[in-house]
Amino acid sequence: MKIINSLKSAKARHKDCRVVRRKGRVYVINKTNPRYKARQG
Repeated sequence: MKIINSLKSAKARHKDCRVVRRKGRVYVINKTNPRYKARQG
């Protein structure tokens, strides 16, 4: 899990990435390749 400032660039890394809000934090999750997980906030 990477903590990054720009989730827009993280989402563009892979076509299956999704941006999800949980508990006031913003996450990028990827079911097919969990290596691309990221968090902001």
